[in-house]
Amino acid sequence: MAREHILVVDDEKDILELVEYNLAKEGYRVTPVASGEEALKSARSKTPDLIVLDLMLPGMDGLEVCRRLKTDPKTQHIPIVMLTAKGEEADIVAGLELGADDYITKPFSPRVFVARVRAVLRRRAREPADETSVVKIGELVIHPGRHEVLVGGKAVQLTLTEFRILHFLARRPGWVFTRYQIVEGVQGEDAVVTDRSVDVHIVSLRRKLGKYGTYIETVRGVGYRFKDI
Repeated sequence: MAREHILVVDDEKDILELVEYNLAKEGYRVTPVASGEEALKSARSKTPDLIVLDLMLPGMDGLEVCRRLKTDPKTQHIPIVMLTAKGEEADIVAGLELGADDYITKPFSPRVFVARVRAVLRRRAREPADETSVVKIGELVIHPGRHEVLVGGKAVQLTLTEFRILHFLARRPGWVFTRYQIVEGVQGEDAVVTDRSVDVHIVSLRRKLGKYGTYIETVRGVGYRFKDI
């Protein structure tokens, strides 16, 4: 049985070959490309299970590629693992806010890299126990089975992580969760996500949900909760 298909995007030939070799050794099907333009074309035509995306690309950079992938209905649910040579917080936060699932800073250990990719794919395949439980709060409707969020009958476009965080909080109104509990609840203990990335996803959710964004409350010194109404 063929393993998952992974699209790898990096303009550095040695990095591209290193990543391709280590993923292929684990049985993954790999498509290597060296530019943002090639990445978009390949992602739209072959729909990979995961994309490894370098941020420092010539021409169209990785953040722009990420933005385009996450605003295209055909590719918006493909998980993205960012590669960054800088390791700068601003780049990482920008990528996570656009919808990336994880990041790895160069130089990296091939074993750690493969483990992180495996973890993201495992999270993608994991379905929540209450998959069919629809949550309704006023005009806000969260439908896990359809991976759909409606506000006043209009669809709200969320990333996979944003959707899971919203569903996790909304189905337990009034309960307060730490950032670690949120990460564990929506992605499992194998998730490699920082506290700051949870904050970024919450900020994005509040913006996208309009007036219902205020229902996600910050509990100082603890974490977050969904307003109990």
